[in-house]
Amino acid sequence: MSNAAPQAPPGERIPARRTRYRGGAGMWAWVAQRLTGVLVFFFLFAHILDVALVRVSPDAFDTVMDIYKNPVAAVLEVVLVAAVLYHAVNGLRVIAVDFWSKGARYQRQLLWVALAVWFVIMLPVAVIMLGYSASSLFGGT
Repeated sequence: MSNAAPQAPPGERIPARRTRYRGGAGMWAWVAQRLTGVLVFFFLFAHILDVALVRVSPDAFDTVMDIYKNPVAAVLEVVLVAAVLYHAVNGLRVIAVDFWSKGARYQRQLLWVALAVWFVIMLPVAVIMLGYSASSLFGGT
């Protein structure tokens, strides 16, 4: 058996090889699910480490908590909430696709429903979180 690429006779073209995934919405949902999972994992790891600082050095813990009070950290918290929420909503979509007998047939529609649910929940959450950060940054109540 040879792994060499097939050769076309002179003047003929070899058709392009078709793949299952060609960059469609389902593939990007899969990639986003993996990326958000990794992001949440590293956040949990960092969270365990910074909370453990309270036992090792309360001063270091206070320093880390002061770092978390800046506006960049507030934006990163919104990104974290967006990642967790996407991961959860898309995970429910994956469960529906796997366990519902018609799930595979409607997976694209389920993806758009999941994204709509994510957006409807995420928009007010982001406004509330960033509003709170802005009011504390600029001296609101």
